[in-house]
Amino acid sequence: MAEARFFVCTACSKTVEAWDDGNPYWIVESGGKHYAYHPDPDRDRCIGNDSPHLCLACGSEFNVDSRDPVDRCTACGSADIRRLSALDGEPCPWCKRGRFQIDPEPFLIC
Repeated sequence: MAEARFFVCTACSKTVEAWDDGNPYWIVESGGKHYAYHPDPDRDRCIGNDSPHLCLACGSEFNVDSRDPVDRCTACGSADIRRLSALDGEPCPWCKRGRFQIDPEPFLIC
């Protein structure tokens, strides 16, 4: 079962949605990725996961592939990146004043 949480900035109220299972995938014959989101019955075929990340320096969102991980932002090169599902307490890259907190009420389950 997949779960989404919402992280809200304490200063500017910017909201980020994050699913806890990322984007699991397998490689198809053409060499591309086929994503298998919950409850796809073929999830056992998955060999990697594209994990959504946020750059705390520039606010860029990008995926980090578990089979070819990067440790820097693909837009600005900063090493100050976090997985979207781990933003609780982190500084907001947009307003630079607040910190993200988990919204205790809304969440999605799939």
